[in-house]
This record gives sequence, structure tokens and C-alpha cells, in this order.
Amino acid sequence: MTDPTNPARTRPGNEPLVDLRGITVEFPGVKALQDVDFRLFPGEVHALMGENGAGKSTLIKALTGVHALDTGEIHLAGEPVSFAGPAQAQAAGISTVYQEVNLCPNLSVAENILLGREPRRFGAINGWAMRARAAKLLSRMGLTIDPGSALGNHPIAVQQLVAIARAVAVDARVLILDEPTSSLDAGEVAELFRIIRVLRDEGVAILFVTHFLEQVFQISDRVTVLRNGKVVGEHDTPKLSRITLVSAMLGRELGVLAEVERRTERRAADPAPLLVAEGLGRSGAIEPFDLEIHAGEVVGLAGLLGSGRTELARLLAGADRADTGRVLLDGRPLRLRSPRTALAKGIAYSSEDRKAEGLVSDLTVRDNMILAMQAARGWARQVPRRTADELVASYLARLDIRPANPDAVVGTLSGGNQQKVLLARWLITRPRLLILDEPTRGIDVGAKAQIQQVVADLAADGMAVLFISAELEEVVRICDRIVVLRDRHKIAELSGADAGVDDVMELIASGSTRVEVRS
Repeated sequence: MTDPTNPARTRPGNEPLVDLRGITVEFPGVKALQDVDFRLFPGEVHALMGENGAGKSTLIKALTGVHALDTGEIHLAGEPVSFAGPAQAQAAGISTVYQEVNLCPNLSVAENILLGREPRRFGAINGWAMRARAAKLLSRMGLTIDPGSALGNHPIAVQQLVAIARAVAVDARVLILDEPTSSLDAGEVAELFRIIRVLRDEGVAILFVTHFLEQVFQISDRVTVLRNGKVVGEHDTPKLSRITLVSAMLGRELGVLAEVERRTERRAADPAPLLVAEGLGRSGAIEPFDLEIHAGEVVGLAGLLGSGRTELARLLAGADRADTGRVLLDGRPLRLRSPRTALAKGIAYSSEDRKAEGLVSDLTVRDNMILAMQAARGWARQVPRRTADELVASYLARLDIRPANPDAVVGTLSGGNQQKVLLARWLITRPRLLILDEPTRGIDVGAKAQIQQVVADLAADGMAVLFISAELEEVVRICDRIVVLRDRHKIAELSGADAGVDDVMELIASGSTRVEVRS
């Protein structure tokens, strides 16, 4: 629970519009929110920050009635409230705009803004009045959009602004913006921020959820930080330093893992790079970057959620197509059309979402392990059963997968063992570059240490590894070089004594856009 004497919570003569007191929300086996206090005042932009799993989405859903409270109270304008769902919350003046625009692209702008509240005449929808009312609302926000135009003909940035117009059309007192800038470029973000300031100055209380550090300091008046379902800080933005914000978001959990020592005695990386990215980038995902990866080294990607870590990895794995730049493999240009193309060239990619983009939960351990190898051969050339059995038995033992039963359905295994099965799938293909996106997320300490040791051993055997983790201690512990990302930009590259946790945190928190190289 936050300190009630915190000056950020004391606003004489101005009562909070939203007041969450002692909120706890539990799911089976986890407390998503624990005794959370949160206040939102009229006429302010309040940023809600935290890494993945911190509780941000749960707080929004608790406030809007999606999740029931296990303990605690919600007060709106001083009165206790309890919503059965988002419709009741909206009727009370709380509107939410989510990252994915939930509108109808086949309808007009006006129809989307006033959907369900269309003006009628003699029982029929009055199209002229609807367009006039929408035009007035758009004008209030300073937007010059034809209300009669089809929404689907507009870019995503305009659709996002229309979603906000729809939200405030119901006389919203509270506007919740959940990752509204994730698909916008710099100019579109500036336009969105102009609209937010207009609404703030009209007295609307705005809850702004984002992963972009710089945007917090550009637009917010106050910041609340969540970590592991708890409030760990509440600050007035002008008094908040970047390093304080980053430290609060990441926290420190040193010493809980079995040590995988930094590889000072490892096999030296090859002098010639295995893979080179030159000016590689994708609009709206990651700004152009340069990167070299050598055989026999582990390169870490460090940054907050939303910094561009996964987007960078997906470009190198062929999962997304680059707009700019090129990739060289062994000094020769490489066109990465798809993950299958990349795999054929020895680049394997293990996604951070092992359920949606990794394992097939209804298949056996054996089938999941050989899936990539079989795909590479083509379905007309089945992997011989004896070969499959030998490979699977080898990796069951090597990775200590439990139970060591190739016929077990993979969905019945623990999270750590599922992750090992996914890792085995890619190791069976014998890649030259292995890209691991959050391979230790959501697994127990023992399995985490085992996977870290496997990564170290692979590099010692000459494999190149690109390693992504939200845990800075983990990245620092096992990586030879660390590429630091912030707000979709590569901002630094560290190695040697300069690649410590504090060094990485300071770079993430800095306002610099110049790429630093330290060794």
C-alpha cells in the first residue's frame, strides 16, 4: 500500500475522481493485484507503468468491472461503486480505448462515433444529424476528418483518434488509454498528445498506459508504478528521474538463481561475424539498426517491454519483413522471406509466446520436438521413426525434461519442461544462430538455471545465440555483449566491465538517442 503522506497523493481542494482502496484480485495460484491504492484526479494525465505481468491490465479490468474484486473498494466522485461490466462503467462515465482499435472499418466515421446512440427521426436514423453531431465532436478535438468517410479508408492513427472521439462522446469523465501509441509514428503520437491535452484541460481524468519511457515524461502529470501486482511507487512526473522510474519498474532479484558465471573462459568468438544487419528496420516496429553476431558468443537484447526487443528478433528470423537495410550471412546478402527461409540458412527462432507461436499443446513431446526438422524436410519425406526416437531420447536426457516420456502430451508438462521441449525442437535442427525470446519467462528457478547453463554450453560449442530477457540480471550474467534498446531504437552496445546491471539501467533511463559503444 502506498504511503498516504506522499505529496503526490495530497491535492488540497481537489478530490480524486477515481479512488481505488486496498484492491486485491486473485486468480488460481496468483495474486494479480495485492492491496493496491490508486487515485486519479480530474484534469490530469496519470501514467500507469510496469513490466509485463505487473498488473496494469488487471487494474484497468478491475476498475471497469471485467474482474471482480476479492477485497477493496472503488469510489467514483466520492461514492462507492461496483460495476458488473464495461457497459456499466461507461454509463458511469468511464470509457476505455484499447491498443487494438475495436471499431467497424466498413462503417463511416460518424457511425462509429455514435454507434448505438444514433440520433433518430420518426424512428429512423437521421444521417444528417448524426454527421453534424460527429463533426461537432471532432471539431471540439481539433480534428479535420470527414465524418461521412469510411473509417477503414483512414490510417490506424486516425482510427485511434476516432476511438477516442467515440469514448468522449458519452460525456466521459474518465478516459483510459491502453497502449494507444504502439502503432503510431512520431508525428501521429504528437497529434494524439495534442488531443489528450485538450481533453485534460477540459477536466477529463486520463489514465495513460504505455511502455514508452519518453512518452511518460512528455505527456503525464503523475506516474504510478506496479510490479508483481503491487504499487511500488507514485510520483509527480516533473520530480521523477528516469533512473528512479526504471529501478521501480525492474526491481532487483539478485542471487536467487544458480550462478551461470560469465564466460570469461569461453571459446573465443570467431573474428568474422556470422550475421550482420545493416540499417535494418521496419516502420512502426523498430528503427533502423546495425548489429553483428559472431559464432561462439551470446548477444543479449536489453530494454523495457515495448523497447523493440522482439521486433528486432523477428526481423532477423524472417518472421517480419524489413522495410530498410539488409542482412548478411557469412558476408553474403540474405533475403529473409519467412522463418522457414531463415531456418534453411541455420537461423532458428524461439518465440516468447510458447503457447500461441511455439508448442502444439495437444501433440506429444516427440511430435513437438521433431516438428521443425520435419517441416524443413517437407511432409513427403517423413523423419524415420528410429532417427526421431534417438534424437528425442538424447534431448530428454540432455535437457533433463521430466517426465522423460516422449509419448506424454506436451500440454500436461510444467512450464519449465514445456520450454525445454521447445528449446529441444530448435536444437534438433542444429542451427548456427539461435534466437531465444524470453526462454525463461514463467518457469521455476531450477528450470531457469538449467536453460541458462544450456545457453552457455551452446555458445561454448560455437553456436551464436541472441538472447532476450526482461530480467537484466539474467542478461548480464550470461551474455558477452548487450545491445540496449529504448522506445524502438538501439541506443547502446556494451561488453566487458561496462556491461553491468547499473550501466544498462542508466542507459535505458537516459534521454540520449546517440548510440553508445562501450567495451
